[in-house]
Amino acid sequence: MYLKHFGLKAQPFQLTPDIGFLFMSEAHTRAKAYMDYTVWNREGYLVITGEIGCGKTTLIQKLLSELDENVVVAKIFQTQLDEVEFLQSVLVEFGLNPFNAKKVELLDMLNTFLIEQFVEGKQIVLIVDDAHNLSMKVLEEIRMLAGLETRKEKILHVILVGQPQLNELLDHPDMEQFIQRVKLRYHIRTLRAQELAQYIHFRLGTAGAPDRTLFLPETLPVIFRYAGGTPRLINILCDAALACGHAENQPKITAKLVEAAASALQWPPYSERVEKRRKTVAPGPLDDRLHEMLGEQSQSLATVAAQLGKLDKLGPMLASISTSLNAIQNSLQNIAHNQGQTLDSRAGSSLSRRKTTA
Repeated sequence: MYLKHFGLKAQPFQLTPDIGFLFMSEAHTRAKAYMDYTVWNREGYLVITGEIGCGKTTLIQKLLSELDENVVVAKIFQTQLDEVEFLQSVLVEFGLNPFNAKKVELLDMLNTFLIEQFVEGKQIVLIVDDAHNLSMKVLEEIRMLAGLETRKEKILHVILVGQPQLNELLDHPDMEQFIQRVKLRYHIRTLRAQELAQYIHFRLGTAGAPDRTLFLPETLPVIFRYAGGTPRLINILCDAALACGHAENQPKITAKLVEAAASALQWPPYSERVEKRRKTVAPGPLDDRLHEMLGEQSQSLATVAAQLGKLDKLGPMLASISTSLNAIQNSLQNIAHNQGQTLDSRAGSSLSRRKTTA
């Protein structure tokens, strides 16, 4: 282990979320301020987005660590749930036993709890991490829950945190009622090149490094070339560089060692990583909804066929419907292709603006 070699008391670039190692950049500071505002002001929802590995989950943990007993919080980190499972998860977080209850009973249980806590003067907060994985139906349940209010203020505070796809989901026409209730939307940008040295020095200092200049200035552009400004990628690369430095018995981390670490990780430059990712287009909310509709229609057809399969005239009817479903499926593929081209164009424009800004 390289800790003794470099005089460290802890791993400076560990991946496990630790609020003690959270570097509060300008963007993180603003996001945290918006979270605090949402907790203590009963107005609308807060939506926080950020790329993978930018520190969203750690920021949530920092918020939770600072709340007192007057705040009742439900934290949802598993979001690939249906409506009933989601309601059950919320109730469990609030300390209730929601199992073996029907949906209407779950809603009644939750509404009763919210009103009781409000009467006691509590601030009630629902925080959902990885909210980009929520279905439209679950988002509708959240909207209904958050609609519980007095004449002057809302009872439930909602903070949704997720990847940029969350914005695409919320901007869907079917989400108009939800988006009108959003008070604030903020995107946590990645670290700028000039913030990289501050980030590394902060992490080293927190880990007890006797020399915060352990990484020579020449390493900074190399680190930024491979990791961009994404904290998680910076941590992985810097940790690997420390391991390489220890293996070669070097007192300082040089640009050559960072290059060796990137090679060992088999990493391309960050710009190539972004290019590859933006060409991989995930299904959008519209695609998901249409696929769901197709599945429901197919199940209905199977039920009808089972009940009326003896009727000869049903065969041509089912064949015709099957042809229609295939046509819808082809349309879905065209929609996905067109969305991919649109996202490529937007991502290219965004990347150009970032380069110009840098």
